[in-house]
Amino acid sequence: MPSLKDYRDRIASVKSTKKITSAMKMVAASKLKKAQSQAEASQPYARAMGEMLARVAAGVTVTAASPKLLIGTGSDQTHLLVVVTSDRGLCGGFNGNLVRLARLEIMRLEGEGKTVKLITVGRKSRDLLKRGHSDKIIHSFTGIGASSRVNFAEANEVTQMVLEQFEAGNVDVVSMVYNNFVSVMTQKPRAQQIIPFKLPENTEVEVSEDKEELLSPYQFEPEENEILGLLLPRNLGVQVFRALLDSAAGEQAARMTAMDNATRNAGEKINNLNLIYNRARQAAITKELIEIISGAEAV
Repeated sequence: MPSLKDYRDRIASVKSTKKITSAMKMVAASKLKKAQSQAEASQPYARAMGEMLARVAAGVTVTAASPKLLIGTGSDQTHLLVVVTSDRGLCGGFNGNLVRLARLEIMRLEGEGKTVKLITVGRKSRDLLKRGHSDKIIHSFTGIGASSRVNFAEANEVTQMVLEQFEAGNVDVVSMVYNNFVSVMTQKPRAQQIIPFKLPENTEVEVSEDKEELLSPYQFEPEENEILGLLLPRNLGVQVFRALLDSAAGEQAARMTAMDNATRNAGEKINNLNLIYNRARQAAITKELIEIISGAEAV
């Protein structure tokens, strides 16, 4: 049976853990405010650019001269998955759920006879996917956003690596697997195709009230393929940047929630240990009193 000293040491240890988790929760809350603001600020531009390109691409006649980022390579045999996680843990199921989705995507594609390659962004995705898919990883990025916030230059390194693989003909389809930041309590793992450019399923076409005609038809100057050739790589960079920002905000939100739960659990554990300690202490005092009384009566 543990002694009273053992219980006191255990209570002190849990109290120290509670202080650490409480401090980590406050730090994550502070970082979350900045990351959330940055992620939310990027969404309108990324969404508007995607919708604009979708409307332009929908009205363009696709030919062999069209940009490869729009029409693809003509094959879908080799798929590249860009898996975005955090560098650090202690954020609940944030990384585990994302890597689970990545593994399901790999299984699905390989089940269809496709070849899969991986680019990992974040130490956790690299370490977790190494266990069963080390031969598929062609490059790993770590330390993105380590300073204070994710910047576009860091996202552009990922974008350029993806473009190099696509332009060299090493891959046919590129998708990003990342945590979409919905709210502080919700981060949804998502797989989004970014190459070739995919029209959103909910793209709406505006029509005039009196005529079934498109409003504001596009006129291109210079040639439309030249414009798309410039806009599509930029859109790719914007979408990658947005995914990294969503992941950074989601990481801090998940860590804050996980540390809040850990702090509450530590408090409950301390209360339970205090109760057990008081009972053991009372039992020890009662035993000593019984021994003293028994000894006095024996005399």
